[in-house]
Amino acid sequence: MTDEPRWLDEDELKTWLAFVSMFMRLPAALDAQMQRDAGLSHFEYIVMAGLSDAPGRQLRISLLARMSEGSLPRMSQAIGRLEKRGWVRRAPDPSDGRYTLAILTDEGMAKVVASAPGHVEEVRRLVFDPLTKIQPKQLYDISARIMRTIDPDGPLPGTRPF
Repeated sequence: MTDEPRWLDEDELKTWLAFVSMFMRLPAALDAQMQRDAGLSHFEYIVMAGLSDAPGRQLRISLLARMSEGSLPRMSQAIGRLEKRGWVRRAPDPSDGRYTLAILTDEGMAKVVASAPGHVEEVRRLVFDPLTKIQPKQLYDISARIMRTIDPDGPLPGTRPF
């Protein structure tokens, strides 16, 4: 037995470098569009969109952090910025006071509705338009497999935990 690393072959390396480049540049491109068109960071939009889909437009902040792949401190900072703009408010969770809810206000919902078309168009332009008809399913399958390896007990990508 050898302790030699399992180096990537030429095709794997080419694939890895293309993936890493896309992985690094796509969030920045989505963030730039949201900042330019809606005055929000992409993360703030994801937070508000997550709340807009939740029952009663509210979720525990800890669950919202997990859903948006953000830490609790990052989520708390984002919620604070959104609160200052009147788009989100915090309230104790009536079912368990140890938790805090983030609640999307009517003004916040209006902001999501106004921001969504531009975001969807940018996602379509950057991600889906360049793909063939069968590649979106392949991209989902690949992403889901990788996520199951990273987080075997986590929710399947594209599903809602509420």
